[in-house]
Amino acid sequence: MKLSFVPQTLYFKHPFKIAHGTRTSTPVVIVQLEHDGVTGYGEACMPPYLGEDHETVMTFLKKVQPFLEAQKDPFDPEYILQTIDAAAPNNTAAKASIDIALHDLTGKLKNRPCWQLLGADKNKTPYTTYTLGMDEPEVIRQKIVEGNEFKILKVKLNGVDDRAAINTIRNFTDKPIAVDVNQGWKTKEQALEMTEWLAGKNILFVEQAMAKNNYDDARWLFERSPLPLYADESIQRYTDIELVKDCFHGINIKLMKCTGMLEAYKMIVRARELNLKVLIGCMSETSCAVSAAAQLTPFADHADLDGPLLIKNNLFEGITFNDGKIVLKDLPGIGVKLITDF
Repeated sequence: MKLSFVPQTLYFKHPFKIAHGTRTSTPVVIVQLEHDGVTGYGEACMPPYLGEDHETVMTFLKKVQPFLEAQKDPFDPEYILQTIDAAAPNNTAAKASIDIALHDLTGKLKNRPCWQLLGADKNKTPYTTYTLGMDEPEVIRQKIVEGNEFKILKVKLNGVDDRAAINTIRNFTDKPIAVDVNQGWKTKEQALEMTEWLAGKNILFVEQAMAKNNYDDARWLFERSPLPLYADESIQRYTDIELVKDCFHGINIKLMKCTGMLEAYKMIVRARELNLKVLIGCMSETSCAVSAAAQLTPFADHADLDGPLLIKNNLFEGITFNDGKIVLKDLPGIGVKLITDF
């Protein structure tokens, strides 16, 4: 196999207000794996909290490049990806880019979509949420109008102006909302008070209410909350499931956190064994990484895969939605086409 990769920057359609400031762009690295004239695409997306950037991803990819290019058989992803994972700790987004490219490549070589190779029913995909940041009322109204076709909204809170944000949205729409607190509630008492208040606002679930390592308070809230609680920052990889299984009702699986599709699938299987709900999420990714994650959504309860809709320089044609429902294509691999030169 031949490996090539190039850094890119994605730009948001709107400045994205979050708990710790405003983001206007996010770095990505696009990966290409070639074998027998066929190319598989992958992507590393690097939000600041993952601790990765262009330099760290490029360094990791250069480190594993000789190993990948020595592989003559791309049809043993378990061996290839386990070896890649052991090459260095962390670097989960960089590892995910290889995982995605390898799944895309093998799917294309077999001329089958990844959802089919996984044994999924493409008609059982969930509806994705459509993300609203915290913003001025007129901006929120504009975003709601732009996302009119989507049946479920997602709002990111910060632990400060949460009630005002929810009330503002409720001035414009009564659609169900998934709430992402981003660790914003500082105490278990505040978290319980807010979940009780939100319970009367047509809220589907609350994501990452408190600090990611605060498992004791998360367990306390879990025993009292009137709303389902999902772990995001509290869970990254497969081994973390044991830490959160008694603290949350569900987990948010993201390819950039867990090193890609192979481990994400294993996490889904384990979550089901523990009766945990599954949310498939994304970062601010192009249609490449999001389409890869979408291959797993028939196994999920919820999806948060609107990433490509929030950026203005998508590099790929891929995932689509029908009234907000994820549509999986019959194209081989992860179902994407490159629409711009690097």
